[in-house]
Amino acid sequence: MHIEPFHIAVPEADLADLHARLARTRLAPAIAGQGASEGIDPAFLAKLLAHWRDGFDWRAVEARLNRLPQYRARVQDQTIHFVHQRGAGPDPMPLVLTHGWPGSFLEMEAITPLLADPGAHGADPRDSFHVVAPSLPGFGYSSQPTHKGIGAFETAGLWAELMTGLGYPRFGAQGGDIGAGVSAWLGQRFPEQVIGMHLNYIPGSFRPPQAAGEQLTDDEQDFLRRAAGFLDREGAYARLQGTKPHTLAVGLHDSPAGLAAWIAEKFQAWSDGPIDLDTLLANISLYWFTGSIGSSFRMYVEGRARPMALTTRVAPPLGVALFPFELPMPPRSWVARSFDVQQWNTMPAGGHFAALEQPAMLAEEIRAFFRPLRIRA
Repeated sequence: MHIEPFHIAVPEADLADLHARLARTRLAPAIAGQGASEGIDPAFLAKLLAHWRDGFDWRAVEARLNRLPQYRARVQDQTIHFVHQRGAGPDPMPLVLTHGWPGSFLEMEAITPLLADPGAHGADPRDSFHVVAPSLPGFGYSSQPTHKGIGAFETAGLWAELMTGLGYPRFGAQGGDIGAGVSAWLGQRFPEQVIGMHLNYIPGSFRPPQAAGEQLTDDEQDFLRRAAGFLDREGAYARLQGTKPHTLAVGLHDSPAGLAAWIAEKFQAWSDGPIDLDTLLANISLYWFTGSIGSSFRMYVEGRARPMALTTRVAPPLGVALFPFELPMPPRSWVARSFDVQQWNTMPAGGHFAALEQPAMLAEEIRAFFRPLRIRA
């Protein structure tokens, strides 16, 4: 597997083009006082766009990110961008961290050093990891698929090959959102390679098998009601991205204001508290400069084509962290029908972007889950 170092270098012409487009923004009219009841809050969007145009410093973000050990590798027919931070402890465990949508590898920036060098952050050095944080196919600096059939299922195969190519024949997996789906597929498809899986989200497409006549518990029925309510109120984006992605992508690929509105709405709606403007704009800018919003939608198309329908139990141990502002999560009994659940904890704070919002809290959960598995590995 050919691996080469990678540095981000956005051309000056692309920065100038972005600022020119932002200067010509034509915002849609809104009803006074509507706030976020019908999408992105117009007042917040105006503030975000003004900061993107006049205050945000991409070059500072770029310099910071380029201090990360970044690489690209050709895996099967895809070019995969990834951060590879080797662990500083006595016997680091390999761990692949997978982000989701509308996030990116930037979600893993703060948690990576906590996992790779826990001793430098007040934790036990024996809990260290060799951290690999790839960009999903079609996201950021990974290549954009040129054919159908590259979803979470196939990405699990890419990750297994990537980790083996890096010298890690056995490894742990962690993720939320789409990253949780990739991690679960890793455990299903490559149980002999996966030491364990830690998730901070359970994929919405996952439906455990039921025996004939088996009744759902009250908690499971309540989860289905909550999930249906969420889909009714908030699920239009996923339906659109999974069925008519190109129509949507045309507008978002051409308009930075449209892109910012589409992404920022989700960060605001799914987070426990505000995310600062610079952090939000770093992620939005990554989508803009790489032109990857349309290709990121492919995961939704492919997820509809191959939902996570497990017919056999997934062998590797599973740990789950439930953050209070996460999207609807099923009860433990639902997940235990198909997974060997060995850790299931409720967190005191945090939302859908756990690695970004609560990196220290999530890092400790990951360390605790994998600690007993190191002996077996």
